[in-house]
Amino acid sequence: MTDESVEKSITSPDSKGSESRSPGRLAWRRFKRDRTGVISACIVIFFFVIAIAAPLIAKLYGKNPYTTYASARPELLDDFSYPAGANGGMSSEFWFGIEPQLGRDVFTFLLYGIRTSLGIALAATILTCVAGIIIGVTAGYLGGRTDYFVSRIIDIVLSFPSTLFFIAFMPVVYGLFVAPDDNVPTWLIAVSLIVVLSAFGWASIARLLRGQVLGLREREFVEAAKVTGASPMRIVFKELLPNLWTPIIIQATLMLPAYVTAEAGLAFLGVGITDPTPDWGVMIGRGAQFYSQDFTFMLFPGLSMVIFVLAFNLLGDSVRDALDPKSKR
Repeated sequence: MTDESVEKSITSPDSKGSESRSPGRLAWRRFKRDRTGVISACIVIFFFVIAIAAPLIAKLYGKNPYTTYASARPELLDDFSYPAGANGGMSSEFWFGIEPQLGRDVFTFLLYGIRTSLGIALAATILTCVAGIIIGVTAGYLGGRTDYFVSRIIDIVLSFPSTLFFIAFMPVVYGLFVAPDDNVPTWLIAVSLIVVLSAFGWASIARLLRGQVLGLREREFVEAAKVTGASPMRIVFKELLPNLWTPIIIQATLMLPAYVTAEAGLAFLGVGITDPTPDWGVMIGRGAQFYSQDFTFMLFPGLSMVIFVLAFNLLGDSVRDALDPKSKR
């Protein structure tokens, strides 16, 4: 055996051992072996790429979601204001057909609808996680009266019927900034949705992290940090948070699809994003008016939202199993 082979035989196991001791590498290796998780991740990435590149795709396609093409070309609609062509007017010019009555292009409307829905859901998820982390970690680390007071607030928030309060609160929020006779700007609707969704969503992740911190703060490494004179801020960021990323990531992957469906539901009920702004819920709401005569307009937004939510839920399960193999069924 040559010196080089001896050196490789000595160094190789050490390098593999160092990799196996890395929790991130172990989780990534487990995730790559999960075919369902990998396929779901590809689908989720595809939807986010579509959302980001929607303006570019629409420009290359040559249409936009706001133009009523039937106004300049009445032959696109029949006498009952439904698409004159088969399958909702699908053709080489209009890939997904046109909308009944107004004649807008369904393909670009769907592209921008995905962009709107995912943007609101992603922003609400980030804000919810930030608020839940701050409140949950603070309550768990400080304990005592602070923990008791925060826990009671969490109990109160979790007791609210969130869907009912979404419907009731949204008009109130709009009324604080806009006169009753004025149209509510789209940016205000989006911001209000993000704030209201986050206001009712932070409690669950805060309660979870509070329980985790209550257990971690008594561990030896935290006590050792206190003995060395580490500040509370350093203990939180250097000792506690690194041990909380697994539940945070799992909660975020399960929270985002829930926000997508909640946002679409509010738009469908008329208290979220409204027409003519493209949105999944707006398309489904409009499609529900015409499904008996033309099912196509409702098919594409409904099918795309089901695929995205299902893929993200499966991705969340796969991430949970990869990060915490003990939870795997």
